[in-house]
Amino acid sequence: MTVRRLLLSTVAAVSLAVAAPALAQQAPQPPQPQAQPRAFEPDARSTLTPGLQDAGQAAWNLSLVSHTPPAPGFVAPPPPAAVEGQTAPRVSPLAFANTDLAYSNGKVFMGSFHGFNAYDVTGETPQLVLSVVCPGGQGDVSIHGDLLFMSVEENRGRLDCGTTPPEGQVSADRFRGVRIFDISDLNAPRQIAAVQTCRGSHTHTLVPHASDPNVLYIYNSGTAGVRQGDELGICSDGQPEDNAETALYSIDIIKVPLNAPQDAAIVNRPRIFADRETGQIAGLWRGGRAGVASQRTSQTNHCHDITVFPEMNLAAGACSGNGILLDITDRENPSRVSDLFDPDMAYWHSATFNNTGDRIVFTDEWGGGTSARCRAEDPTTWGANLIADIKDGKLEGRNFFKIPTVQGATENCVAHNGSIVPVPGRDLMVQAWYQGGVSIMDFTDPNKPVEIAYFDRGPINAERLTVGGPWSTYWMNGRIYSSGIQRGLDVIKLEPSEFLSAAEIAAAEAVREDVINPQTQTRVTWSDTPDVARAYLDQLARNTALDAAVLTQARAEVDRWASGRPDRRRMAAASTALGGLSDAPPADAARLKALADMFGRVGA
Repeated sequence: MTVRRLLLSTVAAVSLAVAAPALAQQAPQPPQPQAQPRAFEPDARSTLTPGLQDAGQAAWNLSLVSHTPPAPGFVAPPPPAAVEGQTAPRVSPLAFANTDLAYSNGKVFMGSFHGFNAYDVTGETPQLVLSVVCPGGQGDVSIHGDLLFMSVEENRGRLDCGTTPPEGQVSADRFRGVRIFDISDLNAPRQIAAVQTCRGSHTHTLVPHASDPNVLYIYNSGTAGVRQGDELGICSDGQPEDNAETALYSIDIIKVPLNAPQDAAIVNRPRIFADRETGQIAGLWRGGRAGVASQRTSQTNHCHDITVFPEMNLAAGACSGNGILLDITDRENPSRVSDLFDPDMAYWHSATFNNTGDRIVFTDEWGGGTSARCRAEDPTTWGANLIADIKDGKLEGRNFFKIPTVQGATENCVAHNGSIVPVPGRDLMVQAWYQGGVSIMDFTDPNKPVEIAYFDRGPINAERLTVGGPWSTYWMNGRIYSSGIQRGLDVIKLEPSEFLSAAEIAAAEAVREDVINPQTQTRVTWSDTPDVARAYLDQLARNTALDAAVLTQARAEVDRWASGRPDRRRMAAASTALGGLSDAPPADAARLKALADMFGRVGA
């Protein structure tokens, strides 16, 4: 993979942004140097046969467990017959697109531009248990107890979930914001609140109160245009130098009293992009070219996604033109502590922490998700993942990762939503790449991220680009769930390989959570089990980080433990021996310590 080291500080980037308009007025700009083309060769994913539900498939170290087509009524109908002399109206397939996923107590909830569906996933194959028609676009969902939250951004959204768009530029029937449903009875879900926002809701993030279990916050990210004040009085548009009250350059913080969720309301719209010294509202990247890349980069006046790690009091924002790090100790008043700019990142789209909270994967949705961006001629650093470490509270970019395959011109493909795969001792992420399929990236070494597994289908249409592919792909309680924009819900499992052992997979599959909202990360802890111990030993063996004799003895002790007859004295001795090893690289040193500590606890 062609890569290069990180780039520009935000301060330097902003200086370039300030200078760029003046330079553009003075003289034409010379052509910018092109980023390097892709260095990948076509593979099994590059030549798959097309089709909607019958496309060819390719899998490497993953296998498809089940596929569930879209729910009835959640497929775009064929266009009506044209009347002579008139153009037949068309319904965009995106009006029925499947979007984000959440998990709660054995059920996977899948959002849609048309509403949402729920599937019982406790059996062999998902079973549809709920469909709610409520158009409005985006449709990202999250769950807290008996409450479901849903993002609505498009002008066609109605307060009453009706299917006829509101009329006029200003309408009392229009809804753009966060809906709240009571889903305590899946046979009779009901909307109990609808919090209006100025730019709608593209995504939202649930943030538990630091100490009060009866309060939940929502960090809302709107990316659309600002509504007219005549429709929502708190809204006004414009750049801050012309309008200090502009709805741009902020996020919405919604407070939900859980004993009265119908009273949910916006409590703050913090200026998290402001310049720390001057207080200027538009304090980060102002968009345009940075003088290094030949593409235009987006202006930082909103966040697309915000992912929180409440146990760390941190949030990572993928905010259009920048990646940012927030201190969320005060949930109602988050403050920016670090920010990152990179001229190869056209649009900072989403953010995922590793399990220790000291590393973040930012994605770049170059082309907006509707374009073919994984072709042979597309740069490896555009539309990719950017991996950043957190050092002393500051973001430091490390490297890029893009799927190492060549996809066709009719396949929309770019980095999109994913989550951590909870293998102890490693940083693994499973991720959707639209029609680039599903990929698993190992970023344990942030300077050398590599792909270790994939699953992909052929293009929906071989003749013209039709938007589709996985929107979100997440690890949820032992399986990978992937929401296909047009094709439906996939369930995928890991297969052992030279890159991932059976013990590592078993350790990951043993992790269980009652509720999973991917933008609200929680720290995973692993029980002391033989599978976890073997996972660490397999990693140390893979890296030849242990002497063969020590490795053999350690495996023998784990085998005795697994058979139900651990020798506590020998386990304690092994703990001491492992703990005394040194000079290992950081990742292996951490594995040795974790293994020694585990042996010590078992041998105590």
